[in-house]
Amino acid sequence: MHSGRWTFPLRMPAGLAGYQPAWLSRDISAGLAVAAVGLPSAIAYPAIAGLPPQTGLYASIAPLAAYALFGPSRNLIVGPDAATMTVLAATLAAVTASVPDVGVGERVAIAAMLALGVGLLCLLAWLFRLGVLASFLSRPILTGFFIGISFSILIGQISRVTGVKVDSDGLLRPLIDLLRKANLIHWPSLILALAMFALLQIVRITKFPVPGPVLVVVLSVLLSAVFGFEARGIAVVGDIPAGLPQLALPRFAGLPLQTLALGSAAIFLVSYGAGIITARSFGARSGETVDPNRELIGFGAANLAAGLFGAFPVSASDSRTAVNLAVGGRSQLTSLVAALTLVATLLFLGPALRIIPIPALGAILAATALNMIDIGAMRQIWRISPMEFVFALIAMWGPIGLGVLNGVVIAIGATLAYVLRKLMFPRDAMLGRIADHEGFYKLHRSPEARAVPGFAVCLIQGSLLFFNTDYIATRLRAIAAGLPEDTRWLVLDASAVAQIDSSAAEMLGEVCEELRQRDIRLGLADLHAEARDMLERAGIIDIVGADMIFDILEDAYQAFEARR
Repeated sequence: MHSGRWTFPLRMPAGLAGYQPAWLSRDISAGLAVAAVGLPSAIAYPAIAGLPPQTGLYASIAPLAAYALFGPSRNLIVGPDAATMTVLAATLAAVTASVPDVGVGERVAIAAMLALGVGLLCLLAWLFRLGVLASFLSRPILTGFFIGISFSILIGQISRVTGVKVDSDGLLRPLIDLLRKANLIHWPSLILALAMFALLQIVRITKFPVPGPVLVVVLSVLLSAVFGFEARGIAVVGDIPAGLPQLALPRFAGLPLQTLALGSAAIFLVSYGAGIITARSFGARSGETVDPNRELIGFGAANLAAGLFGAFPVSASDSRTAVNLAVGGRSQLTSLVAALTLVATLLFLGPALRIIPIPALGAILAATALNMIDIGAMRQIWRISPMEFVFALIAMWGPIGLGVLNGVVIAIGATLAYVLRKLMFPRDAMLGRIADHEGFYKLHRSPEARAVPGFAVCLIQGSLLFFNTDYIATRLRAIAAGLPEDTRWLVLDASAVAQIDSSAAEMLGEVCEELRQRDIRLGLADLHAEARDMLERAGIIDIVGADMIFDILEDAYQAFEARR
């Protein structure tokens, strides 16, 4: 504050800080390349959620500028994302199910409101430093979830590439429905889609310098103009408004707010989790350190901008970010150049965009979905941890069997089940000493280690909380039952016990009394301060005895030797 006024320092956006003129040519080239690669997905992805193609362009303009100004990364590019779009589609279906006569305009308004909800959740998470939510859905579970989403996207392209309206849900029922309606297949549309899909695979295998989706869009537009696809019954994108999106708050009365809030939360969790994985992957390549809490600001700003300009929720885009790094973009000026390029496209290339054939966009979406099916990652998960592989399969089955929105719930449930399983059964080990060595060693790992006569030490590796107290009590009773008859002390090495709650404190008191009846004293060593405070408040320190509480395990051993 100066002279009675508040003053705020103006800071250069992190993505543009330290800008050097020598970077300009690379950033412009990268921005043009990002726009070229992003254009096909910007037009194709809205179809996943039943939104008009211009919303994809809006989602590729305003969010880019917002992230450039508020995001922490120099290289990350935000935009439409297949996984986020699939969750958005499921959310829109859930929201509109209870609202009659919802047209395209209303769907756009609801999508924009969901984008605002995701943006607000990002900022709230940043305010409470909840960047740790990025790790809530583990990599194995996200891998399985994305595979499930990929199958949902593939099934969703049946109508676009065949011209047959398929209303069934699930994995097999739409295919059966298609077989029943095989006589309605529009073969020119299907042949075009298969040709464009084959072109995408050839470009991918041969590593052609021009991205496949760009080639497909350019070639399909030329073919559409020359052969008049629209007149021949092949569906095309249609008219795209030539004006720029207007800044406005989306409005739609009669929405079920609970469904809207839950939908925003589901989209936030998936888009943020996937976005942070993308940010970390490319951050490792470019040497950038990724701070999940700071990324919340960038993602929040991008989604708020999307909502205010009539678009839908966005996340980090792996394809656009990869192009940015490949061309040599050095700052977020790349995003600004890409946004301006797409603005020019929207203003001046409307006639070319309107004749893009829908089957070609279906081929792009199908190829994108196939690229999301990471069989190599699933093999690696199986090799490293079969149990995590099972949870990945559960997360994969959710979107396929019960729908994408329920799949998010299943993925979260699988995560919680996985975490609880790890916490419910903490490992323990008996410790002993090695002659002429200091400290204690696990008896099952060090064959030369020997238990100290009369002095048993048990290491517990995990917090003692209400859901695992019964298991821990059972283990301690089993350990005590197997001790030699001359054992007088059983000391718990609590160095790996981060937390103890009231249920666990009561359990320790009961075990202490049971051991005392067998003439064995219970001791506790290396307690963390928070755990010790809990035991003091619960009165367990008095039950155990202050003389049986030790700062380190060596102190317990020395005290036992002195008393013996």
